[in-house]
Amino acid sequence: MSRSVLVTGGNRGIGRAIAVAFLAAGDKVAVTTRNGEAPEGALGVRCDVTDPDSVEAAFAEVEEKHGPVEVLVANAGITRDTLLLRMSEDDWSSVIDTNLTGTFRVAKRAAKGMLRLRRGRIVLISSVVGLLGSAGQVNYAASKAGLVGMARSLARELGSRSITTNVVAPGFVETEMTAVLPEEKQAEYKAQIPLGRYADVDEVAAVVRWLASDEAAYITGAVIPVDGGLGMGH
Repeated sequence: MSRSVLVTGGNRGIGRAIAVAFLAAGDKVAVTTRNGEAPEGALGVRCDVTDPDSVEAAFAEVEEKHGPVEVLVANAGITRDTLLLRMSEDDWSSVIDTNLTGTFRVAKRAAKGMLRLRRGRIVLISSVVGLLGSAGQVNYAASKAGLVGMARSLARELGSRSITTNVVAPGFVETEMTAVLPEEKQAEYKAQIPLGRYADVDEVAAVVRWLASDEAAYITGAVIPVDGGLGMGH
């Protein structure tokens, strides 16, 4: 059965791969981006997750064209990496507002429709950094760790209505962001990963799609690492 799926930040990298995976499964997919771009076959919706009115308008558009959102993948995120003592108030607040508060906004709005439907899937895209920590990423790590507490609280609030909420925590992934790292830095990172390589975006997307499937109906409040073993035990 074709479902209404919304992926935030779905125009490149992991978000785009997730959107493509749901399209391949026959779902109706909408993606939010700041410029309205979307993979072929998906509905592109302009949305700034730091603006509540923008979030409301985006959901209204998706609901009008695809029906109430049945699967939400909260993927939109930014980085402003710098060491703690150099981190400005804006470096901190912009990352928290986009990655953590932005996810709160879209999850809250999606939950309204899911509660009426008495079913739904919410998947929050975190990071191994949220569990492992990373020098120069105090803001990003805090925002991504916060998603775990958010998801587990939502799992408790929404579970009785057949709405599951889970977290996917990718490690290093082959994207535009990692491609610009110097080769020696890439080799250093890969040496820390038991599988010895970065993830492909499709490997992350496959886990997200599975969590939204009937097969995963009894999984909620889980944090699933897709990190090649980098963060084991965290």
